[in-house]
Formats: sequence, structure tokens, C-alpha cells
Amino acid sequence: MENEIIKILEKKINEIKTENPKINTIIQEFDNLDSTTLSTGIVIGRLFNSFYYQHRRILKRSPNETEFNEFIEFLKNQLD
Repeated sequence: MENEIIKILEKKINEIKTENPKINTIIQEFDNLDSTTLSTGIVIGRLFNSFYYQHRRILKRSPNETEFNEFIEFLKNQLD
């Protein structure tokens, strides 16, 4: 994965951490769901959206299979 995209995703993770009150409000509204799973899903969804958007914006193309696999590894490393 391009270094520029990795830096953007890392920045997005920090933004998500500082926006916890907003995420917590969403989680509280869906108290019938498992909060850990829901919050992880929100984080992964936001990161995937950023990953895909940044490829389109910076590289002017969709991510390829290798980049997607690198993104999966990035997620595993960041969310452990």
C-alpha cells in the first residue's frame, strides 16, 4: 500500500479515537447489539471508506487485490 495512504489511514484512526463521544452515541442508540462488535464495525467501515476514497483521489484508480490484502493486514495490526 502507498505510504501516503497508510499515513492517511493512521490519521483517520486518531480522528476516530477523538470522536468517541459521537460513536458512543450511535452505539447507545443500538443497545440491543453487542457494543464492541458495533464499534469495531464502525471503525472498519470508516477506514475502508477512507482506503477506497484515497486510492481514487490520489492514485486515480480503485485499489487492486494486493493493496486490498495489505489493507486487511493493516487493519489486523491496528485493531489488535
